[in-house]
Amino acid sequence: MALAAATISFSSCEKDFLEKTPTEKLTPQQTSTESLIKGMYAQMYQTGTGGTTGHDDFGQKGYDIYMDLLSGDMALEGVNYGWYENLANLTAPVNFTANPNYTPWRYYYALIFSANSIIDKFEGVAPTAKSDQYAFAQAKATRANAYFYLLNLYSPELYGTGSEKVIPLLTSTSQVNQPKATAKEIFDLITSDLTEAVELLNGFSRSTKGEINQAVAKGMLAYAYAARGTQEDWQKVADLTNQVITSGAYPLTTYSQAAGVLSIEKPSGSEGYWEWDYKVSNSDAGFNNIETASWMWGADIQVSTGLDLVSWWGQMDLFTYSYTWAGDPKGIDADLYDAIRPNDVRKTQFYAEADYLPLGKFFAPDLIIGGQRTITTDYIYMRVDELYLLNAEANAHLGQEAKAIASLKALLAQRFKNAADYAYINTLSGKQLLDEIYLQTRIELWGEGKSYLAMKRNKATVTRGANHLFFEGEPYKYNADELTLDIPQAEIINNPNLNK
Repeated sequence: MALAAATISFSSCEKDFLEKTPTEKLTPQQTSTESLIKGMYAQMYQTGTGGTTGHDDFGQKGYDIYMDLLSGDMALEGVNYGWYENLANLTAPVNFTANPNYTPWRYYYALIFSANSIIDKFEGVAPTAKSDQYAFAQAKATRANAYFYLLNLYSPELYGTGSEKVIPLLTSTSQVNQPKATAKEIFDLITSDLTEAVELLNGFSRSTKGEINQAVAKGMLAYAYAARGTQEDWQKVADLTNQVITSGAYPLTTYSQAAGVLSIEKPSGSEGYWEWDYKVSNSDAGFNNIETASWMWGADIQVSTGLDLVSWWGQMDLFTYSYTWAGDPKGIDADLYDAIRPNDVRKTQFYAEADYLPLGKFFAPDLIIGGQRTITTDYIYMRVDELYLLNAEANAHLGQEAKAIASLKALLAQRFKNAADYAYINTLSGKQLLDEIYLQTRIELWGEGKSYLAMKRNKATVTRGANHLFFEGEPYKYNADELTLDIPQAEIINNPNLNK
């Protein structure tokens, strides 16, 4: 499906260049803590934070798309403008000169630098004033989360034995050109930082969901322990997720919020879904509002934020001035779509006749084709539903299958109208139960950047469905070279100590 007649002025190719991190910066002591915190969070949604002018370079949500494509659960279904083609055809991960290896590397290490700037301000030691403690803790959590994503993206085995040297470890802005640290050293910093963050964020009342609070830090720590996955780790995952769930602070995403009830008119002579007329009857759907009660962490995107085409919505949403509208759609893998049960409301998130697009999951509220120019739809980073799934996964690994089933059913009760439709969950045990939890994770969190993390920790093999442009029917194991990014050329050239 290509919109040959689309008259949009898009950049047709990536600028294949590398931009070094600026060296003329204010020291942490010269900058207010509040400014440093705001700047750190802004990096997560700003464009160009991966060091390029590419239209795939727009912060965390940009790399969520990278991971969704690598996981195989998202299918690139058009390459008229070239974005993501070398990820979808799996050539970028095995070519250290390709930009998709560089941009997340630069983004996460820039985020680590920003976090270290705040930590350095207090000389690496938790301050005594509460407001400073909260800032310090948010920086620690941000640093840990950045290393968590680097470990997922650049380490084929994630934790592995722990002895494999994976990526450099930087804990201060004064450190440069560090050698690769072991997976254990990276993991120990992640868990240490997050454990301290959880403790220090006790009592923190944030002013916006754009900030990390204690519940978010607990979610991050749960993800980290799940990535290593020892029995002791799984118990910690179960405990941490249960603490957030039982706090009652975040209710599950409701049946209505999960999918828009769309009415679609197909005008006579229309050539495809890009010419249909859409209306939605439930205004609480669309995964576009940070005020949604189940959302734990995200970015409140406003007119003043200044986002447009170069954004997650500019890549994914038919109802935004976007690449999806212009002819480069990205849909759910056809086999994954087929695995969604008929009475599951999440089936209505996607439209098979419209390139399997998530028309009912993610949409700008006005539902005007190509209509949203300045982005005001929000970004989601974490919601409580994923912690129910992690809780189920942890309890299944611990042999606490009744608890695992209870957590899974709590979620599914908001995805089906009739309990009989998910009663089959009661019969599952062992590997069947774990496989079902993994499947439900892929369905529930499609398009949110979490499928890749689940693939890695489940050591899964993924096979691409019929709607992929490349490698249809080809299986890829979680640790395949094609699914793990290469340390980029810039780091290899500029860091003489990398392999020491």
